[in-house]
Amino acid sequence: MAISITDTMSEIREAIILAGGLGTRISNILPDLPKCMAPINDKPFLEYLLEYLIKENITRVILSVGYKHEIIVNHFGENYKNLEIVYAIETEPLGTGGAIAFASQLTINNNFFVLNGDTFFTANLDELEKFHFKKKSNISIIVRQINDKLRYGTVITDDNYRIIGFKEKQINNDNIYINGGIYMINKNIFSIVNLDKKFSFEKDLLEKYYSSIPFYALDSKAYFIDIGIPEDYEKAINEIPLYIKLK
Repeated sequence: MAISITDTMSEIREAIILAGGLGTRISNILPDLPKCMAPINDKPFLEYLLEYLIKENITRVILSVGYKHEIIVNHFGENYKNLEIVYAIETEPLGTGGAIAFASQLTINNNFFVLNGDTFFTANLDELEKFHFKKKSNISIIVRQINDKLRYGTVITDDNYRIIGFKEKQINNDNIYINGGIYMINKNIFSIVNLDKKFSFEKDLLEKYYSSIPFYALDSKAYFIDIGIPEDYEKAINEIPLYIKLK
């Protein structure tokens, strides 16, 4: 099963950010805010993500929001510096996949980037875009090698970088390649796979269809941190400003 890539690299570069998380794992240290608004030195985490996207020449962002979305909308409005901001507001939780599919209705291009609103990964988006079109890929993922074998599952690829499997957390794994939460997606995929309105992008799409639809993974050694647990959130407060300076 294959999908034709119907557009090439565009002057309008779009990214969807999944910004509807509740932050339940850090609720004891996080005010009553969406997780993407967790403060990093008095600035919301999402602001650092938007600054990163500006550096990566993104011009248009679709924020997939739900929980307390008014806080995000009131803070950022329709623009952040030279970024156009559009909101895909969920009236009910749709899961990661349902949120992406819903937000993709607002994209201008057939191919767009997707980022998790609770991870900071300074990967090169130009490299991902070129890789995506070179491979004529339906979904391209940036992966990161880490040694946290108990927290993450593993992405397995062949010699051509096509994804050939996923493994759950493995005690006997030392260095593993994890899904870094940055994708480039051809939205036509949502019209050919049989999925409910609510679905998990990882479980119901990637892990279910990788053998029949070509998905590819690009390795990056860039800085990566997930703010979803308290110890990494505390690390992020000190480390993220080393990579992104906010005025």
